[in-house]
Amino acid sequence: MSRYLVLTELFLPTKGGTAVWFAEVYQRLSGKETHIVTADVPDAAAVDAIHSNTIHRIRMRRVTWLRPESLGMYANLLIKSLWLALTHRFTAIHAGRALPEGITAWLVARLTLHPVVIYAHGEELTTWGRGGKYKAMRFALRHADQVIANSEFTRDTLIKMDVKPANITLIYPGVDVTRFRPGLECTDLRQLTGVTDTGKLILSVGRLSRRKGFDQVIQALPALIHAGLDIQYVLIGIGEDYDYLLNLALKHGVSEHVHLLGHVSTDDLPRWYNACDVFIMPNREINGDTEGFGMVFIEAAACGKPAIAGQTGGTGAAVVDGVTGFRVDGTDAAAIATALQRVLEDKQYAQQIGNHALARAISQFDWSIVAEKTRQLQTK
Repeated sequence: MSRYLVLTELFLPTKGGTAVWFAEVYQRLSGKETHIVTADVPDAAAVDAIHSNTIHRIRMRRVTWLRPESLGMYANLLIKSLWLALTHRFTAIHAGRALPEGITAWLVARLTLHPVVIYAHGEELTTWGRGGKYKAMRFALRHADQVIANSEFTRDTLIKMDVKPANITLIYPGVDVTRFRPGLECTDLRQLTGVTDTGKLILSVGRLSRRKGFDQVIQALPALIHAGLDIQYVLIGIGEDYDYLLNLALKHGVSEHVHLLGHVSTDDLPRWYNACDVFIMPNREINGDTEGFGMVFIEAAACGKPAIAGQTGGTGAAVVDGVTGFRVDGTDAAAIATALQRVLEDKQYAQQIGNHALARAISQFDWSIVAEKTRQLQTK
């Protein structure tokens, strides 16, 4: 059985797709023989007590008076990882990102004669400028034995950074198709937001940040209402744009149709996907910040729902345009309204797209498939 040393700052109970990815994959690859070094965060003990792998929590916080501020974080990560690599027999060292985990993993791997694999998610490749941080990231990626790219967009970006194509393996993120599935009871959720028997529910899930495009959905709502659609828009997530989105809904006179719910329970999230008629996250690029893949799209797909994505970044891997949903210009509220109207006005058409999305989720994105592709990685 393969044994891995995994370095990832992001791990459950931290929210987000990356944290879920590592928790899901490595418990399927091996048990306690795989060790995960990650950040010490609130409520971590409850996760660690039941997780299949051995979890090590360390302090991974930046200290303002240090130069660089991340020096202590790198030191803690290096000391713990090097000790584990020297005292255990691992098959390989895997790093959740190029920085801080990847550069540390590369050093530990070279000191202990292990192969090293680094994950690339897309957005970090395009937002770190061209300074020292970018150069360190590029060094780590170019010197890894393998780099896992989460989409074709990420793979192409890596190649532009002079990472050897032969060292890049394309592995899409996954979804738990036993948890995210059609047929879950959701009548109470629709009633909670005031959806009528003939009404439609639009759903978004994600961090409330500008590049996600949730503001464009709000600006598209008046056109849908004017077209005679009875709609409610539910936004699940937290972030810096909360007040901005709230005020935008007021400005456009749709505040009674917009529901910002913040976090919801892990049990309720799949039910919200079931409750909606269409899922949307019309992402756009802002100052190089873009969507590398978008795991929320395949969560919606696993629940049999059509999805609408933006045209930038790697969302084309998650949403097949015209087959499992649509990709639209995330800067164009009119285009977003047109796509939403097309799905919401034709229930049979929406069901057809949702069925295609479900079939693709089961055949391509089940976490067991992702885990097997990770197991088969060929490292020098």
